[in-house]
Amino acid sequence: MSTPTYPKHKKKDETTYRAHGWWTGVTLGDVIDKTADVFPNKEGLVDDRSRLTFAEIRANVDKLALSLLDMGIKKGDAVLLQLPNWAEYVYSYFAMQKIGAIPVILISGYKQLEVGHLAKLTQAKAWIVPEKYRKIDYTSFMGDVRSANPQLKNIIFVRSENKAGGDAVNFESLLDREVTAKDRKVLELAKPLPTDVCHVVPSGGTTGLPKGIPRTHNDYICNVEYLHKGWEMNTTDACLVIVPVGHNLAVLNVVGSLLYAYKLVLSDSTRPGDICKLIQDEKITYMPSVPSLVRRIMEAPEMETFDLTSLRKISAGGEPSTPDLIMEVYRKLHCTYINEFGMTEGLLCRSTLTDDIETICSTVGRATCPYDEVRIIDREGKRLPAGVDGELAAKGPGIFAGYLLAPGAKDQSFTKDGFFRTGDLAQMDTQGYIKITGRIKDIIIRGGENISPAQVEEILCSHKEIADAAVIGMPDKDLGERVCAFVRLVPGAKLSDRDIVAYMEASGASKLLVPERFEFVDSFPMTQAGKHDKKLLKKGLIERLGLA
Repeated sequence: MSTPTYPKHKKKDETTYRAHGWWTGVTLGDVIDKTADVFPNKEGLVDDRSRLTFAEIRANVDKLALSLLDMGIKKGDAVLLQLPNWAEYVYSYFAMQKIGAIPVILISGYKQLEVGHLAKLTQAKAWIVPEKYRKIDYTSFMGDVRSANPQLKNIIFVRSENKAGGDAVNFESLLDREVTAKDRKVLELAKPLPTDVCHVVPSGGTTGLPKGIPRTHNDYICNVEYLHKGWEMNTTDACLVIVPVGHNLAVLNVVGSLLYAYKLVLSDSTRPGDICKLIQDEKITYMPSVPSLVRRIMEAPEMETFDLTSLRKISAGGEPSTPDLIMEVYRKLHCTYINEFGMTEGLLCRSTLTDDIETICSTVGRATCPYDEVRIIDREGKRLPAGVDGELAAKGPGIFAGYLLAPGAKDQSFTKDGFFRTGDLAQMDTQGYIKITGRIKDIIIRGGENISPAQVEEILCSHKEIADAAVIGMPDKDLGERVCAFVRLVPGAKLSDRDIVAYMEASGASKLLVPERFEFVDSFPMTQAGKHDKKLLKKGLIERLGLA
């Protein structure tokens, strides 16, 4: 496969965005340099092992950037970045921004199925990854990924127990160098353009394997700038990121911490006690999260034993926020709840710090960037009036240019006049406040993670003893939804839940894709269009299990 061709914004739009200053014309490498110059001694990054100033962050970023250049990683090369919430993620991400390499940001749970696909899609040249993290041994499927991707020459192990070995490189060794005046000139020459791609994040796709969502320095910095202005973030803030850094919700804050010079605290623990202790000890003022995790914190008895008075604002998206949860946050924490709806593709909506409680409970606010045009449209792409349900669509300086697809595939996610079709049903009032009313796309949202039923069904039906499968989301109090698979076996087959789980795991499916419940059926109800009637399957399951 040749070097990927990334979609580009239309020249007319680029001219407009630059002329109005909506695109600032700086790169993410510029961002870290400016902040380190202005606040060299200010504490900027904390994780389970490190506590660094902005000057120290930049020093590590520059060392790693130079080492990547020495390895042959150059402008336009994609690098798989699959790390937990560790400081090394920040160094890696910004080191690539310095030299124009493109981080392909992967969640920790991805295994050979998704990693191999995304490595091929982006033609990634390197992979920054732990040897092991929690229950995942990445070395166990690394050979499969590399054999399918001969261009993946460089493996960089982070926090390696065995100090790398083989043809892999130990991450820490790449930081063991000095940065000379000559090196700084090398970095200056390697600097990308603001119109270049700054990273690729996989979609939560509705059909098959994930697509690539490329963002440019221009449109992503626009996203981060207006989102943070709405949050009223500044140098006095301390942000706790417990959302995995493989998600856009976390990346927005990683970049925001360098753009607005606030302290970023990374943690990979989702235990309420650990979270509360970090809020207390680090004097956290802001925490982005997902509603299911906020609810766990609210229900944890140990919450009462910590001093959480520093916390001024919580934002939550990725799944609906219920009014009772929002009211409980106000009652117990006395801080502002920011109800939000965001997409990796660029559209970000949120309530403001001054919105009344009714607005926060009933809407996801307005578009954070006032220069992104948001519409509700019908199937033909025509604009609908206020208060009428339709598909949410957007165009503007904070919206991506299009998906990175396999060769020959067509991107049908834009209207003829250039509006991105989100696949979400919504309505908007005359003031621009948005209510999400449903989904056009067939996705399951489990704890803020988007899961493609089609992808799960494809894996299930690849088993020779499974004749057909239909996957739905079943309601869950803690996670919003869990995955349930209805399975029809071939005549005479005798598969159990455990057999199917073992098969999926052996196929390289991440834990996220493995259903948490299986229902074995002899036949499926069908719609008039000849498709599985998933609404009827879901209704029957809810009634039978008392999940309503």
